[in-house]
Amino acid sequence: MTFRPRHHLLFLPCWLAAAAGAWAADTDSRRAAVEQTLDRSPLCQGLGSFYWEIGDRRGPLARGSRGSPGARQIGADTVMPIASASKWVFGAYAAERYDGRLPPQAVQALQMQAGDDRLQHRSCVRSKTVAECLAQGDNGGRDPAHVGHFSYGGGHAQKLAVALGLGDLDLAALNRDLHRVLPAAAGIDYRSPQPAGGMAASANGYAAFLRGLMGGSLQLGHLLGAEAVCTQPGSCPGAVRSPVPRPWHYSLHHWVEDGPGDDGAFSSAGAFGFYPWISADRQLYGILARQALERAAGVASARCGAALRRAWVSGEVQDGPAPQADGTPLAAGPAVEAVPGNGRSRPLLEAWRRRRGGE
Repeated sequence: MTFRPRHHLLFLPCWLAAAAGAWAADTDSRRAAVEQTLDRSPLCQGLGSFYWEIGDRRGPLARGSRGSPGARQIGADTVMPIASASKWVFGAYAAERYDGRLPPQAVQALQMQAGDDRLQHRSCVRSKTVAECLAQGDNGGRDPAHVGHFSYGGGHAQKLAVALGLGDLDLAALNRDLHRVLPAAAGIDYRSPQPAGGMAASANGYAAFLRGLMGGSLQLGHLLGAEAVCTQPGSCPGAVRSPVPRPWHYSLHHWVEDGPGDDGAFSSAGAFGFYPWISADRQLYGILARQALERAAGVASARCGAALRRAWVSGEVQDGPAPQADGTPLAAGPAVEAVPGNGRSRPLLEAWRRRRGGE
């Protein structure tokens, strides 16, 4: 038998090498667009020290740290309170507990339409259990007029957690249960017994959770954007209150960034500046991680984070305001938990620091 080489196979290693080189060049150009956006975009100035990362299901594609000389530096392993980024994690936890088949009452709670909107976060600073937090003041109160209408707040999750049997668990027991049900959240911990805002994580820890959502190992990964509801009072029938002046929708404990000029990403930014996201096509994730006490820190992080996402996807520097569909500048930032100027965030952050210092 005469051996006839398959000449196209001989060229395969060359083709693969060329493809790998093109991919590396493409990644380099995208990273350069992100770095220049960080340097030039007004949306990314004045944020202090922060860490950013963009990746896919396999891991980080680009990342880095920014900060003023002499200031505390934020890295991939810096643990910090994540405030409302906790909501996404608890939404995933609930989806696992119900094996992806959420009953109507759970869907309503995760949509923030259960009427349980009276919880005051700072009243739970010293609470040791979920039930103890719910029992403080009027935290467990329900407004019948708000049932079936979007009303942003942490009480919905607090009551759902009790219904799931978490009411009497202390922090150690809550964390054991969280990590048992959600192995992808092994790098995320409760620091306050508040499912909607009491967790802490590093960017590394939260990125593993996002990759779990993208990779299909978590039930909520198949439900991103599902059961989304209108959130804007004035334009949505019955909507009570939203922290965002944008016509976005709210899914199962995460936002859908689907307003005019937005890209449909899923996100759950927190009051202290921690902004995680997954692209609408579920191919990319990102995090902008910082810890700040200024008013609307989450808004600022989300504006910058969305600009970095646009820079990576387009490969072009984003050095102006976020665009609307008609090309005019976007005045309001992405859907996040805006922090009222009443000092409400400070007791939570300071309590987290005290707990951490006592470990």
